[in-house]
Amino acid sequence: MPMDEGLRPVAASFETEALACLDSLYRTALRLTRVPADAEDLVQETYLKAFRAADRFEPGTNLKAWLFTILHNTARNRARDRARDAVAIDSEAVDRAADAPPIGGAGRAETPESLLLRDMLAPELQAAIDALPEVFRQAVWLRDVEEFSYADIASMLGIPAGTVMSRISRGRRLLYAALKETQSSVVSRQSSAPVVSRRSPVGVTDE
Repeated sequence: MPMDEGLRPVAASFETEALACLDSLYRTALRLTRVPADAEDLVQETYLKAFRAADRFEPGTNLKAWLFTILHNTARNRARDRARDAVAIDSEAVDRAADAPPIGGAGRAETPESLLLRDMLAPELQAAIDALPEVFRQAVWLRDVEEFSYADIASMLGIPAGTVMSRISRGRRLLYAALKETQSSVVSRQSSAPVVSRRSPVGVTDE
């Protein structure tokens, strides 16, 4: 990772443990941004902030949860900045956006990271998680995929633990309903598929 002037030397143990969380941070960043390049930028900024603030980390506490808190705070700040920038967008930019290919369309290049993430979960579950409203998607992902405690998730998202539990419960119900609907659709398609009958050739009868 490139160093900048704001970084101070950090303990080797801190750096090793922090970098061990890279894959988990990237998975969650990709879930938040939906764009691999933006996810990489978000993770890099998270590490830069973490290394600058390494002296404020309390040894013996959950470093992974601390990093995820920085990640989510940074993502929220970026979202607010984008919202402010959107107010000043001009008509020419709007026209360019209208002419651009849709996200996820044929023109979008796949990366090894996005392909790996897609293969990690069953396609039906992946689609169901992606379709959840953001507040439920974040909570379910952090609990059921990253396996953080309710207290850690509450700290990351800046909400009470009770709200975390409520969002996870609601998100799981939405996931279950979506997966049941998908299952029903598959069964319906299979049952409505035409049945090919085995007819004997003309003039030939079974004995």
